Parts: sequence; C-alpha cells; structure tokens
Amino acid sequence: MSLYIDIEKKINKFKLKVKLNQDSGILGLLGESGCGKSMTLKCIAGLETPDKGVIKVNDKVLYDSNLNINLSPQERNIGFVFQNYALFPHMTVGENIKIGLIDRDKTMKEKICSYYLKNFNLENLKNLYPRQLSGGQQQRVAIARALAKKPDILLLDEPFSALDYNLRDQMEGNLVSTLKNYNGNSIFVTHNINEAYRICDEIAVYDEGVVLNKKNKYDLFEKPESIKEARLTGFKNISKISYVNDELINALDWGIQIPYKVNDKNKKYICIREDEIKISENDFIKMEILNIIENPFDYTILLKKEKKSDKSTIYMRIKKNEINLLNKNYLNIEFNKDKLWLF
Repeated sequence: MSLYIDIEKKINKFKLKVKLNQDSGILGLLGESGCGKSMTLKCIAGLETPDKGVIKVNDKVLYDSNLNINLSPQERNIGFVFQNYALFPHMTVGENIKIGLIDRDKTMKEKICSYYLKNFNLENLKNLYPRQLSGGQQQRVAIARALAKKPDILLLDEPFSALDYNLRDQMEGNLVSTLKNYNGNSIFVTHNINEAYRICDEIAVYDEGVVLNKKNKYDLFEKPESIKEARLTGFKNISKISYVNDELINALDWGIQIPYKVNDKNKKYICIREDEIKISENDFIKMEILNIIENPFDYTILLKKEKKSDKSTIYMRIKKNEINLLNKNYLNIEFNKDKLWLF
C-alpha cells in the first residue's frame, strides 16, 4: 500500500506544508503540540480540506486541488482512531464496531463484529455503552471499529494520551501486536519521543507545520541532521559555540571549553545527550552541582559552570551505584567525543 501526500493549508499562525511518501509499516509524526500533526491526519481522512495539493493511496486519488477531486470521508476507506476515541455514546460496543460496515449485509456485519470482539477481548462488553467502559476498553473498541472496515490506511491520533501510565504501557504492547497483523499502512501521531521510537518504523519530524525530515527511527535518533531534529529527539544539552583553535571549542551557553578536533568551523551549535556525559578524574571541566533528581533506575544531575550563574544548565545521568562518586558541591565531567554533535 502506497500513500502519497503533498499538501498545503493555512493554520492560525503558520502554513502546513507536508510532503510525504509511505510504502509500508508504521509512520510516526513527531513534533510539539499544535505543529500540524493532527491536521495532517484530518486532511488524509477528509475531515479537513487542504488549500491545495494531492493525496493518493496507490492509484486512488483522494484529493487533488488541480483536478477538483475531494472524496468524502466515507469514500476514502480510512480508519481513524481519535485522541478521545470518539465512540458514539448512544450505541453499544457492538453497534460502534459495525457502524462503518455500511456496504455489508446483516449476516456479514455480525460475523465481522464477532471476529473483532473476540480478537480485542471485548466479547463480554458487546452490549455495554461507552460510558460503562474504562479508558483501555474504549480504546480497544475504537481500534476495533477502525479496523473492522479493512481500511487502506489506519490513522492514530495520540491514542494513549487519555490513559494512565500503567495502562498506557499495556495498551501500547497490544497495539503493536495488532498493527503487525494489519496489512495496510499506519500513521501514528505523538509528541512523546519514547513512544515514537518504540512503536514506529519511520518518523517524520514536524516543526510549525513543516516536515523537516522523514527517516528510519534508528537514523533519526542516532544521527540527527539539524538542531531542531536534535531538540525534538530529546537532546537537552545544546549550546552556541565559538572556536578557540582547531582542537578546542567554546560552548558559550555553558561557559566551558571542550577539547574537540574541528573540521568545519561553520557549525554554530554543539549538543550531547544526558547519558553521554561522564564523571571524570581530571578537573578540566569542573561543574557546580545545582540539583540531584532521583529516578527509578538512575539519577539526573543538574550542573552549571562554577561561579557563572548566567550560564545554561547541563543535564547528565548517572547510574545508581555512581552516586557515591559525587562530592557535596562540585563534579568533574567529560564528554563522549563520539557522541558530540555539531550543527
């Protein structure tokens, strides 16, 4: 199944400009809230109309502004799982699942409904109404309803946002198993980088309505190509830089100098992930400890260059068994040079 999108649409303060191809698997749309991810899904589904462009599934044109084609949502064969699930409150679980099967006879509707009730462990809930269901149960009904009509494309708009932490993990595992057995394409919207990494095969990075890049998730997280990609994929430590010489960089926002062999002095920023900063035996980079935050399996240490209160905080993570290596006020650190990124 091939999906092609090339659309523009004016949204509030910016213009949505999306150009994407997807041939298979699960594509994640990653970006901050309000950057156009959900609007992209609505345009694909026919719930919103772009100002111009083309949307195609295989050779079927869903929308083409030049040809004046704009198929209705019912004609597009798109499954949509909304953030709030959007179940019909006056319909039972069974009726919700069957609502999209408009071209099937009664017998076939019941057969399809029974199949999805069984596969989503909803058989005992068939005659209940949405108000009688838990969040996880409502989500399963919403996904079953979306898949029951065998859509070409399945759209999922932050389906875990309404669930608590424990239920979210359980439902995430269920969803991944379900999508492995689904023959169509899936597009998954999220602003959670960990969620995107666990669920998606490829990820498109959004910034104020523009798709910055689309790539394999491993390449995106391991090899960011811009400062915006770095920020959106979890880099907290980012600083403007200047160059002392060919082997020494000034990290201006951090107030420190970092030994690093420079090949391109046109780069303006340096960044590094929290877990690529290590405790050092030498005091070349001596930092003041601002705060120590205990996490379930490690500590986050907030650091700032001593006597430079106007500089930005550096975040690092250490293992639980390393906490005894900290003194009361200061810490010597070093950077994993192979994991320093310059943009």
